[in-house]
Amino acid sequence: MARAPFEMAGVQVQPGTRQTIEITVAKLYTHTPLTIPVEIVHGRRDGPVLMVCGAIHGDEISGVEIVRRVLINSALRHVRGTLVAVPIVNIFGFLQRTRYLPDRRDLNRCFPGTESGSLGGRIAYLLRTQIMEQVSHIIDLHTGAINRFNLPQIRAELKSPDTTRMAEAFGAPVIINAGLRDGSLRAYADSQGIPVITYEGGEALRFDDVVIGSGVKGVMRVMRELEMLPPLKGRKNPKKRSEIAANSQWVRADIDGIMRPVAKLGQKVRKGQKLAMVADPFGASETAITSPCSGIVICVNNLPLVNEGEAIYHIARFDELNEAEKAMDYFRSTFDAEATEASVPVHPWDDPEK
Repeated sequence: MARAPFEMAGVQVQPGTRQTIEITVAKLYTHTPLTIPVEIVHGRRDGPVLMVCGAIHGDEISGVEIVRRVLINSALRHVRGTLVAVPIVNIFGFLQRTRYLPDRRDLNRCFPGTESGSLGGRIAYLLRTQIMEQVSHIIDLHTGAINRFNLPQIRAELKSPDTTRMAEAFGAPVIINAGLRDGSLRAYADSQGIPVITYEGGEALRFDDVVIGSGVKGVMRVMRELEMLPPLKGRKNPKKRSEIAANSQWVRADIDGIMRPVAKLGQKVRKGQKLAMVADPFGASETAITSPCSGIVICVNNLPLVNEGEAIYHIARFDELNEAEKAMDYFRSTFDAEATEASVPVHPWDDPEK
């Protein structure tokens, strides 16, 4: 029996084909219409309906490139089920290179939305009714904020076995068992019983080859885990690709000044270890910022100018810190080998002492 077409926004996509659907969102002041482009890859055989989306925060552009690279992967010719790819969710923010919508609302705090509410609420309602209600699994792609670089990591609430399975399959070195935030896409999907994971990596308005490559590999691994793609022949999964963090803690500057970082992204640190030095412009005083706990550095503030109370490091804490270090070493060695072959520059998490 032939598989039924996949329908979205009044458009039918036949089995074994792919098509871009433009979902009308709103208009600019000039009355120029804005649309959210959605690529549907509809397999000939039944299977999961996976949504992969990027740029729900308009300046988090790495997700756009991850989706693009997934869509040009030749493996999609053999897809089972349906891939729903939404590279640019917040089209307003993307055009203006900003995290927010024109009314300064965060789209990722507007779910489930409403048909007659704010702009954010209306877009969230559109995404929910036109796209999310048709999918069975979701991967939401994010980056760190401007000037904050995130280590590739997965954030998910691991109470669901299906969500845990996706998180582990993705293969990022760190998995954070993160609670749900009201109004987020992840919280709404979870409330509907849709397994959802969030990939975090890199920095807003910047591309990074390792972050993007890790994201592409992760999406493809999840698709293989869900049996949407055939398994890779002759390859065995490593014993320690990811480690689950018990929790995480931000480290903030105690004083205003110029910061000189000491600890690097992905580095294991011990409680009391020096993370950075903050000094006044004249060198009259200098203060060490130390780690309040043992763990792995998963985010670094790249801007040297800091104010008192500003978040400068994010530390993930683990029950088995040595196991987390093994996962980080595996991740680093994998991409270091690829970087050597391609003569790629050193990455911000590379440890020069290793």
